[in-house]
Amino acid sequence: MTGAPHEAPDAAQIDAAVVALRMLADPTRLRLMWELRDGEHDVTTLTAAVGAARPAVSQHLAKLLLAGLVSTRRDGRRVLYRARGGHVRRLVAEVLNAADHHVTSAPEHD
Repeated sequence: MTGAPHEAPDAAQIDAAVVALRMLADPTRLRLMWELRDGEHDVTTLTAAVGAARPAVSQHLAKLLLAGLVSTRRDGRRVLYRARGGHVRRLVAEVLNAADHHVTSAPEHD
């Protein structure tokens, strides 16, 4: 965030965060983001990885792209998707780490 370290986020920042969290609140989209956290993948690879139908995966990726959570790169006829930036990758990892602690009753830590 810009400004002082403890300055409250403005309305635009809150709105952008809410959009991102809404996108991640879908199980298929969260699985896709997990797959994309460490590299690029095409729709065929992602379809196999998350076990969803190709049209559904394509629609989810389009939503993630519009929300700014993924970026694309063309490689010939293929489109490769990846998580957009370190903040997004860390957000996905942290939310799933927190879920793991909740599910397994592992002790919390900072």
